[in-house]
Amino acid sequence: MQTLQLGQSDLQVTPICLGTMTFGEQVSEPDTHAILDRAIERGINFIDTAEMYPVPPRAETYSRTETFIGNWLAARPGMRQRIVLATKVAGPSRGMPWVRAGQGLTPADIVASCEASLKRLQTDVIDLYQIHWPERHVPSFGEIYYDPARETSKTSIYEQLEALQKLVRAGKVRFVGLSNETPYGVHEFVRVAEQFELPRIASVQNPYCLTSRGVDNGLDETLHRLGVSLLAYSPLAFGALTGKYDASGTAGADAPPGRLAKFERMRNQRWGRADALAAARRYNALAREHGLTPTRMALAWCYGNWRVASTIIGVTSLAQLDENIDAWGSPLPPELLAQIDRVRWELRDPAQ
Repeated sequence: MQTLQLGQSDLQVTPICLGTMTFGEQVSEPDTHAILDRAIERGINFIDTAEMYPVPPRAETYSRTETFIGNWLAARPGMRQRIVLATKVAGPSRGMPWVRAGQGLTPADIVASCEASLKRLQTDVIDLYQIHWPERHVPSFGEIYYDPARETSKTSIYEQLEALQKLVRAGKVRFVGLSNETPYGVHEFVRVAEQFELPRIASVQNPYCLTSRGVDNGLDETLHRLGVSLLAYSPLAFGALTGKYDASGTAGADAPPGRLAKFERMRNQRWGRADALAAARRYNALAREHGLTPTRMALAWCYGNWRVASTIIGVTSLAQLDENIDAWGSPLPPELLAQIDRVRWELRDPAQ
């Protein structure tokens, strides 16, 4: 699989990235190692994780994913040099006191989280260190409106970048990025970095799939003009775009196995809402009309989108991993892309 440059950094990554939020909750450590091995065998060089993982976040499992990956690396000498390793520092805890005691994201928090991730990952350097969600109180994870009255920001973007610069200068981080960020946030991070010669963000990791195309509402122009790469996560809308919930019409506990069915907390968020599932059924039916599986169409749409540098796939089995990778190199015909856009015009972005 070919590689591409991530933003204006020196990182060369594959257009498919292995996401790891299921490792440590739905996936055991032996199965985690097997999936990681197969991903490397299939040509993927890009692995993304986070201090908060696995998902759904719980105090009992906090940071387990990084530990699993660190053990995998330790058991395979020379593997660390073959991969681009990305992880994330959690934003303000938002009801997760096990992440950190305070409610903000201070420079000390950033440094301490990085140090802890390095130990768990059993590595000396993180290739891409990302802020998981903004320190500012912005709409994300299913919210759609910004409310100035809820603003709780205490750490400026300058201070956050200054903390990241310390990590870069210490050789503990190579490049930095953002996640769940807005057009304003991207512009401001780039502006401050360029004005004060601080680390420039290489990428932004945001949701992007057929039922959640908020990136197309202005963030795409921001990323394009500023030379920042998009890492698209949840391309299958937590399984809704695989067709697994079509027959039941719901992601309730009686639905086929999956994150939405297994975890009520996740079912009640954006991906499991009734309108989001109804939209997914429309896209899934469209895929079948064209002789495609819903999974292949959803992934091919994301893989072939000019906005996307690398698509983050999350799996729980080797079979899912192979299916997702096999969808690479299957561009969708123009007439199907036009039909997809017509559905979006009608239904908009219900899982935003």
